Amino acid sequence: MTDVSDATVTPIVRLRSVSKSYRRGGQIVPVLEEISFDIAQGEFLALMGPSGSGKSTLLNLIAGIDKVDSGAILVGGVDITSLSETELASWRGLNVGFIFQFYNLIPVLTAFENVELPLLLTSLSRRERREHVAMALRIVGLADRMDHRPGQLSGGQQQRVAIARAVVTDPTILVADEPTGDLDRRSAEEILHLMERLNRESGKTVIMVTHDPRAAEQARTIRHLEKGFLTDVAA
Repeated sequence: MTDVSDATVTPIVRLRSVSKSYRRGGQIVPVLEEISFDIAQGEFLALMGPSGSGKSTLLNLIAGIDKVDSGAILVGGVDITSLSETELASWRGLNVGFIFQFYNLIPVLTAFENVELPLLLTSLSRRERREHVAMALRIVGLADRMDHRPGQLSGGQQQRVAIARAVVTDPTILVADEPTGDLDRRSAEEILHLMERLNRESGKTVIMVTHDPRAAEQARTIRHLEKGFLTDVAA
């Protein structure tokens, strides 16, 4: 793997002194402490760390799902920490593609309809939506499964549908939270190779949380979190 130098590649994500805590009962539990780093445009970054290290919280903050207690996060030059909830929801729809561990597909919808969902919030025409969905399903190798419902697909195929849904809006960043955690080894390798190809061939910026060293090997940069602190960078 090679590290991407901030001196030669424009950062797409900038975190500055980001802290986050949660209330548990009557206590305030710190999760992230003064996190500052950049993510280069076109990077494939793996965030690793033990359970409770704050890696999923950090991913959610970058994706605009959660809000910081203090600090700033800029994505594509937009300070998302300054956006209202309404503005943030609109920003997420245009800029973030989500890939989850458990796919989050709607069982009664076909693969095509699941992938089309994010486009229903756009101004695209029906014909344009069809073209975008067909292209996304071709990219993940499921053009021949577009009329199948999730229950008719394997776990690996369902995750590929989820990836197609994530890329169909051409988002600024792709965020993946344990994307291979529910898959067998062969399916996991196929999904990781697909994500690596999207990064390499399409230039997608991928930010992946994983506890699996084999999954992290697909990334170009690995950052480790330990008890809310960024501890090192393995390149």
